[in-house]
Amino acid sequence: MLRPGLNFVLRGSTAAAALLLTVPLALPAHAALQLAQVQEGGTIQAIAITGTERIEPETVKSYLAVQPGDLFINDKLDKSLKTLFATGLFADVTLAREGDTLIVKVVENPIINRIAYEGNSHFEDKKLDEEVQLKPRSVYTRTKVQADVKRMLDLYRRSGRFAATVEPKVIQLPQNRVDLVFEINEGKVTSIRSINFVGNKVFDNGDLQSVVSTKESRWWRFLSSDDTYDPDRLTYDRELLRKFYLAAGYADFRVASAVAELTPSRDGFIITFTLDEGERYKFGHIGLNIGLKDLKPEDLQPLLTTQDGEWYNADQVEGSINKLTTAVGDRGYAFIDIRPLISRNKDTHVLDLTYDIAEGPRVYIERIDIQGNVRTLDKVIRREMTLAEGDAFNSSKVKRSEQNLKNLGFFKTVEVTNVQGTSPDRTVLNVKVEEQSTGELSIGTGYSTEFGLLGNFGIRERNFLGRGQDLELSGTLAQYESNAQLSFTEPYLFDRPIAGGFDIFDTQQNTQTLATYDLASYGVTLRAGVDLYQDLHDTLRYTIRNDRITNVTSTASIYIQEEEGSRTESVLGDSLLWDKRDNRLNPTAGYYVSGDVSWAGAGGSVYYIKPIVSAGYYYSIAPKWVLGATAQYGDVFGLGQSVNIQDRFFVGGDNLRGFATGGIGPRDISTRDSLGGNEYYVGSLTLQVPLGLPEELGIGGRVFTDFGSLWGIDQTGSDISDSKIFRLSSGVGVSWKSPMGPIKIDFGIPIRKSHYDEREVVHVNFGTSF
Repeated sequence: MLRPGLNFVLRGSTAAAALLLTVPLALPAHAALQLAQVQEGGTIQAIAITGTERIEPETVKSYLAVQPGDLFINDKLDKSLKTLFATGLFADVTLAREGDTLIVKVVENPIINRIAYEGNSHFEDKKLDEEVQLKPRSVYTRTKVQADVKRMLDLYRRSGRFAATVEPKVIQLPQNRVDLVFEINEGKVTSIRSINFVGNKVFDNGDLQSVVSTKESRWWRFLSSDDTYDPDRLTYDRELLRKFYLAAGYADFRVASAVAELTPSRDGFIITFTLDEGERYKFGHIGLNIGLKDLKPEDLQPLLTTQDGEWYNADQVEGSINKLTTAVGDRGYAFIDIRPLISRNKDTHVLDLTYDIAEGPRVYIERIDIQGNVRTLDKVIRREMTLAEGDAFNSSKVKRSEQNLKNLGFFKTVEVTNVQGTSPDRTVLNVKVEEQSTGELSIGTGYSTEFGLLGNFGIRERNFLGRGQDLELSGTLAQYESNAQLSFTEPYLFDRPIAGGFDIFDTQQNTQTLATYDLASYGVTLRAGVDLYQDLHDTLRYTIRNDRITNVTSTASIYIQEEEGSRTESVLGDSLLWDKRDNRLNPTAGYYVSGDVSWAGAGGSVYYIKPIVSAGYYYSIAPKWVLGATAQYGDVFGLGQSVNIQDRFFVGGDNLRGFATGGIGPRDISTRDSLGGNEYYVGSLTLQVPLGLPEELGIGGRVFTDFGSLWGIDQTGSDISDSKIFRLSSGVGVSWKSPMGPIKIDFGIPIRKSHYDEREVVHVNFGTSF
């Protein structure tokens, strides 16, 4: 036992706090000897707490592992010290003994008075406040400050600023308070200096750079973040490369490594993909092994998209599995398991493929749990699931459900997984989503040969009130035409897969410089669309509108002067579309066929029938060379009355390049006014060609040949020129996906035309939105 008055001290500091929490307390040999003597004898008679200001002494005592009456034991004193540091309330703690009294001396951590940021411009203070855990009136600790510094650095790195630095500074205040200031040097955006590929022999760097989503930094990408480094995007790029090579037949392909190296100046990354391409394989024998009763291979063989002797394509294999799953499921086999069994011959580079169709385990969906949807209603997610609670589990349908949710565009990430249910034959589907912004505000400007200088605006919410509804208000103010429109779409009308909605519109055509009259239309359209089959879509609509022809000049054609006035149209319409294109905006393969018919006469003062049929076919004759052929035919005929000018067809401009808008068809030869026609056809052959420029520039060229004709008008007179003559034009064009929006310029020369047709060599469309 120690002599009375001999002090033994255990002391810790903030700098060592983290260490004390994770490893046993290390003491000098001298102190350990005194602890041993204390442990052998001596009882704690009293505990004295000193140094507390805000914290009650009893609170400090509650954290101790010893109480009066306990022995002075090393382990318990060590535990008490660590527990006090673990609270984060103290900057320093000292345990000392004076006689039989345990003295606990503490130095409280200061209280944060306020938190300030200096040097930040990329992120506002509010955004940084959301990242840091320390708040005003919370306890200051170095550990928490260091953690908050790391969080802010991670935030800047996610935005591509790897050169950012954060320096915390503390300003001492009276009453043990501090102001915490984070001095931030945001640095420049750390862009992608270059993307390199090592080991690629079949495809050059330019081809592979077009595959990955990460792009090299260029001046025209100032509106994009694709040229900033993102580790998650790099992982995604590995998968894109793998899918690209597997679709091209390289079954042994792998990405050996993907390395991002920061330049010494910390202002750019150099990304290097090391590839092992392997050999290219062809399909050998492709067969079906069916282990289900009453199902024959010849029944399913036509569904396969893979053929003997063709190059191996993993996308086609997956497509065949999806088709087989659907077909077999439709035949009443709920529990199936389709596996592609591959036999690889590395000498001949041939893959024999067998689709093994067997009865899978009988597992049912017990329930579907949805997580992460703060705003989107559960039913919006559930209706996109191709499986319901109680259905037989099907992995192909699970993948399809996940893709359906991704296609909505409401979520940043979607993950559908399954876990064991309450019994072996039950499974639970977990749907985890991360929502993203679905609101859009656009303001833009542009130019069109047809409409002149224009400005447009739009406000859109694609997930209105979390119900999956689409609400949009848009408008265009142009030199020759202005319009405003309010649209609403409910994708599941009456909880059925019917897209219903309405459009309220108002259009003003101020065309005195192009024609000799003005046309104003306003009205409402009600519509409902449904998918009749996988690629077959039908849309029904009803439109009630008022058309007014005004400001007809005294020099206008007599046939236009007769049209002046107001008319009300009540129109029923139906549109049927069979679409097999790979992309509706920029197709490279596939075809479409559509038919549309409008009937005016269910009320109103106008009566006619207007059918229109269209078709198109696209074929890639070589990489980046796409041949497209389109055609359209339309007819309108009045029911007991003449067809009005606003219901006739006008050809030229966009649909017949080389000719002005309304440049062909019936015309008043005395005034040169275009009168429109009742019947027309147009067609186009267009070859999309690469221009040899870097693909990331977004510049493409085309060569086209357009043809068509417009004829027929109910009015008769010697001053009307009307002919079915075949018109033909040819030319070239260029498109640029610029940061300011798409720009299209076409140069067309009429080859065959009528003497009264109007030419237009250059046709321009330029639009942008921000």
